[in-house]
Amino acid sequence: MIRARRTRIVATLGPASRGIEKVTALALAGADVFRLNFSHGTHEDHAAALDCVRRAEGAVDRPLGVLADLQGPKLRLGVFKDGSIAIRPGAKLVLDLDSKTPGDESRVSLPHPELFKAMTAGSLLLLDDGKVRLRVHNVGAGRAEVEVVQGDKLSDRKGVALPGAVIPVDALTPKDREDLEFALHAGVDWVALSFVQKPEDMALLKSLVARRAACLAKIEKPAALERLPEILDLCDGVMVARGDLGVELEPEEVPAAQKQILRCARERGVPAIVATQMLESMITSATPTRAEASDVANAVYEGADALMLSAETASGQFPLEAVGIMNRIAERVERDPRWPELMSAEHDVFESDADILVAAAARAAEAGATGCLAVFSYSGHTARLVARERPLQATIALTPRLNIARQLALVWGLEPRVSAEMRDLEAMTQEAVTIAVRLGLAKPDERVLVLLGFPLGTPGTANVLRLAHAPRG
Repeated sequence: MIRARRTRIVATLGPASRGIEKVTALALAGADVFRLNFSHGTHEDHAAALDCVRRAEGAVDRPLGVLADLQGPKLRLGVFKDGSIAIRPGAKLVLDLDSKTPGDESRVSLPHPELFKAMTAGSLLLLDDGKVRLRVHNVGAGRAEVEVVQGDKLSDRKGVALPGAVIPVDALTPKDREDLEFALHAGVDWVALSFVQKPEDMALLKSLVARRAACLAKIEKPAALERLPEILDLCDGVMVARGDLGVELEPEEVPAAQKQILRCARERGVPAIVATQMLESMITSATPTRAEASDVANAVYEGADALMLSAETASGQFPLEAVGIMNRIAERVERDPRWPELMSAEHDVFESDADILVAAAARAAEAGATGCLAVFSYSGHTARLVARERPLQATIALTPRLNIARQLALVWGLEPRVSAEMRDLEAMTQEAVTIAVRLGLAKPDERVLVLLGFPLGTPGTANVLRLAHAPRG
């Protein structure tokens, strides 16, 4: 099964998409990677969902990726005596660490010492996804006096954000560590880390994962934008988490942040997902709004590797329709005559031998008699370098490792397939041509460009480009 688009689709699994029939239908409709959201559900739920994805692979005859999305720290207000209080701009309130005493109109618990360490006089606290804003006037050890800037109601356990500050909290909570070990043991292909603020957060995740899966950073904190290149240098993938990012950034800043992340990721050959509210109205509607369709299309025009559906497929009423319309929008954008110009506009020049050879392969593939590119990639690195060039010809990513093929299902334009493990250049060339013909990507006598590294099986050593031709029937 070959996709008619290069942009990939990530679908979140949940109550609305459980069972082998539904997962298979989503894959047939266009889902390439399935997300397990560890903020919800039990380990048993996720194990069953992962099993469905693995069984669906056979039905669609292509590798399907599985992404485990860790919950991360949740900073929340305490509880109120009556469940909520009425507030108004100008009202004064005290925040403290006393979680045993329910709150009232004068005070409430904020059971996170790390927040008091990070806030200063003048800091702005955002609660309930930014619906309530509090200005800090005085702060001490475990106590802060604040004034209401915006809002009319405050209720139990609302989320708290402190924009512009690096909060001294571990990105991996005890729950995350338990979920991580479960996910790795179950055999997921990607692990996404929430609440990334600095490179050290990703370094910790990578040390724990120990190459058992690919590691992805969710950029949802403004602090991460300030050190984005350093963070991406430690990533296998990145997610533009626009929901959480939009809480701490002003609305007009989010599109610019999205572009910044996508550009920086492409420079490094790091696959990037655009996520949150892409087709949110389809949770309850069979069709999206025109604004949502434009949002999806713009992400494709920007060259995102993948687009993600969250509640639309996890708990919405129309999961299959949501994947279907996202698939149709991406296909339509990629038929736009001006779309190729936009893909090549972000092209950069790199200096390593592998970079130069990959760029040459992508340019050579533009010749009219070329059917496709075929890249042998043991670790997936060379395949991601090819995708960074955004070649418009079909690109087969061949690897002897099934887990790498599944990871590459997330990457722009790649058709990952598992190949036999070979050590002979002629045999590898013949294997590439055979697979290209079988998939219908090379017609008789068309050229197949084969890219590989030698010594064979050594990650990141692309140094051989061979020209072969499909047989004449």
